[in-house]
Amino acid sequence: MSAPRACRRRKRLPRSRKCRSKSISDVPLDHLSDDIFDHGPDPDNPGWNHWNFHDDTLFNGAVLGRLIVRKDGDACRLRMFPERRHLNLQGVIHGAVTMGLIDISLFSAMHVLGGSDSGPSVTLELSTQFVEAGKAEEPLDAVTSILRETGRLAFLRGEVVQGDTIVAAFSGIVRKFKPRS
Repeated sequence: MSAPRACRRRKRLPRSRKCRSKSISDVPLDHLSDDIFDHGPDPDNPGWNHWNFHDDTLFNGAVLGRLIVRKDGDACRLRMFPERRHLNLQGVIHGAVTMGLIDISLFSAMHVLGGSDSGPSVTLELSTQFVEAGKAEEPLDAVTSILRETGRLAFLRGEVVQGDTIVAAFSGIVRKFKPRS
């Protein structure tokens, strides 16, 4: 007796290589800076570098706007400049914006602190504790440190701050992949 039709497994069709679109992870890492990414010096903020894609329709630019980064002791400091679009109904920075900044900070820390290249890689885990509301009037900084790094994983933690105020604390795990050839 065969299994009912709803319980039968479907065969997976092979993915056609012809239909596969080129993604950021398909670009060799040595071309990442030139083709996709801008991390040169920011003339408006001495000591800081840009942390933006050339294509501002991708998440970083489209959602968070202009980002700058610098090494800050043993940590990496990623800064965003809140705008009205980043606020919730209470007039403070939306938690999703803060979490987006945190996620990007994991990769900027891997790049800036020199432990490894941050691409291609993905966030496996992100734990966030919101401590205080972020204000729209001040830059929002994610200060991130690498706790440990293995061949395939990076363990990071940090705080989101505005001046001396801690807005959130976080920890995350990033999975690193081998570059595609």
